Amino acid sequence: MLRVITINTNGIRSASQKGFFNWMKEQNPDFVCIQELKAQESDISENIRNCPGYNFYAHYAAKKGYSGCAVYSKEKADRVRLGFGIEEFDNEGRYVELSFKNFILISVYFPSGSSSDERQQAKFRFLEVFLPHLRELKKTGKEILVCGDVNIAHKEIDIKNWKGNLKNSGFLPEERAWMTNLFDNEGWFDIFRKLDKRPEQYTWWSNRGQARAKNVGWRIDYQIGTPLICDAATNASIYKEERFSDHAPLIIDYLFSPEHES
Repeated sequence: MLRVITINTNGIRSASQKGFFNWMKEQNPDFVCIQELKAQESDISENIRNCPGYNFYAHYAAKKGYSGCAVYSKEKADRVRLGFGIEEFDNEGRYVELSFKNFILISVYFPSGSSSDERQQAKFRFLEVFLPHLRELKKTGKEILVCGDVNIAHKEIDIKNWKGNLKNSGFLPEERAWMTNLFDNEGWFDIFRKLDKRPEQYTWWSNRGQARAKNVGWRIDYQIGTPLICDAATNASIYKEERFSDHAPLIIDYLFSPEHES
C-alpha cells in the first residue's frame, strides 16, 4: 500500500505551528507533496527538514517568502529533479520530481492568475509549456503521479459558486479546457474523481467571510496519474477536521510499490 498526501501549506512554517507534522506522523504516508513553502533553505528549521523517517527534497523560489515546492519521501529517490527546465517558472520554485525504476512522483505548484492580468498571462504560459513536459515524461514508460495545487477547478462540480466565477482566474474556459484535454486526450486521470464523484468536495476556501464554515470552496488540489497508477488507487479523502492552511490535505492510497533501479 502506498499513501500519498498533497497539500498547499500556504507557508510550511505556519503549517508546522498549526500541528501539521504531528498529523502527518499519524497518517504515516509514503510521500507528502508540499506546495507554497514560502521559505528559503535558510528559513527551514532542522525539525522541518529532518522529519524522522523521511528524505526531504525542496525547490525554493529565488524570491524570498514566495512559492516553493517539496516532497517528503520514505524511500530515497534514485534521481531528483528540481525545476522542469523553464527558467521563468524554475526561478519560482514550482517543481520537484522524484524518479524510481518504475515510478515518477511530482510535486508541482501551478501559478495563480488571480492577483493581476500579468500573473494570469504567466499562468497561461505555464500551461503551454507544462503539457509538452508531461508528454516527454510519459515517454519514459514509467507510471507517473503528479500531485499539487493546480489552481484550476475543472468542472462545475468542483466549485461551489461556479456561475459567479466563470470570468475569474481558476475557472476560466481556457484553463478548464486545458484540464479537459489533459484527461480526455492526453491519457491522464483525475484520481480523486475516479474514486469520489460526490459534489461539494473541495480543497481550498477563501479566508474571506465564512467560506470554510459554509463549505463555499474550490477543488484545485489534485493527484493526476497515468493509467496503471490510477487503477491502483483504492481510497481518497480530503482531511478537514484540522486547519493547517487555507487548503486541506488530499490523501489517496494506492496498491502500488515503487521499485529502485538495480
